Amino acid sequence: MARTIDLNCDMGESFGAYTIGDDAAMLQLVTTANVACGFHAGDPVVMRRTIRMARENGVSVGAHPSFADLYGFGRRRISGERPEDLETQLIYQIVAMQGMCALEGHPMTHVKTHGALGNMAAVDPDLAALCVRAIRAVDPGLTFVTLPYSETHAAAEKAGLRVACEIYADRSYTDTGELTPRSQPGAVIHDPRQSLDQVLEMVVNGHIPTTGGKRLPVLPETLCVHGDTPGAVGIVRALRAALIENGIKIAPFAKN
Repeated sequence: MARTIDLNCDMGESFGAYTIGDDAAMLQLVTTANVACGFHAGDPVVMRRTIRMARENGVSVGAHPSFADLYGFGRRRISGERPEDLETQLIYQIVAMQGMCALEGHPMTHVKTHGALGNMAAVDPDLAALCVRAIRAVDPGLTFVTLPYSETHAAAEKAGLRVACEIYADRSYTDTGELTPRSQPGAVIHDPRQSLDQVLEMVVNGHIPTTGGKRLPVLPETLCVHGDTPGAVGIVRALRAALIENGIKIAPFAKN
């Protein structure tokens, strides 16, 4: 029975003249930040600022690499890249984050793939293995934040990479343990009570409730909360308070 959970949030997604999310407020609530590396969002200035704010708030940080898809926010499915080229792009992003972390004296702890890259790798063993190779090429001591029942989880374990099992508060699950595609009804959970009930079922009872009525075993270490939706800070603040009220400790899965 899991009674401790990490709260992770994708952030550092502002760039140039564009502001996305309230990172300063969110960093007072979460325990782990996945920082955009410039390929789907973010830029060097935002990366450094986000890392610095995370350090000041005692929040762990990791790289959030993606396909080279700034126009599509990393949510477009890209195919046809030579595997070596895509692997190099991922290494580039992870190394950039690692360098910024070194500059701010706040060690990087993990990697979490973004958007379409993460969704595709979750069901494609070759792409999953590519992501794992990229992480290991930079630092085999990094943790890979992955979904349970995914090819990325399997590839990371096979390669001896540390894995942090990730669950979602606001997404429903299929009977195979995958996130319900956003194109299907009910993929996103909007009711705060339903979201909390699902989180408690996963964190306290150790089961993922599926849209088909199954309960899949899970041992979650980190819960993803989104920072770029309307009212995100208030939603996360309420969820965090509810978790604590239900006897769940909030703590980072990685220790700096």
